[in-house]
Amino acid sequence: MKKELLIGFVVGIIANLAGSYLYIYFFSKYSLETTIKVAAVEDLLGNIIALGAILNLLAFFVFLKKGQLYRARGVVLATVVAALGILIAKFH
Repeated sequence: MKKELLIGFVVGIIANLAGSYLYIYFFSKYSLETTIKVAAVEDLLGNIIALGAILNLLAFFVFLKKGQLYRARGVVLATVVAALGILIAKFH
């Protein structure tokens, strides 16, 4: 049970990072490093994290479709961690 939850959590974090990277790659005219620096200065880092979390929906529904409920719970946990990251980024 704990192993399945951890797998879902790791998949959720990786999906969030991949979603953030894909957003920056396709919609930013700057490099990854420059975009992150500019986003931090302009207080937009939370928005990038939130847009990256959209891929967590895909992982969540794939796990639900396969009946892997604990992995789906891990993805939800990763989404909650991302939300906490957004809060920290907004109020830092």
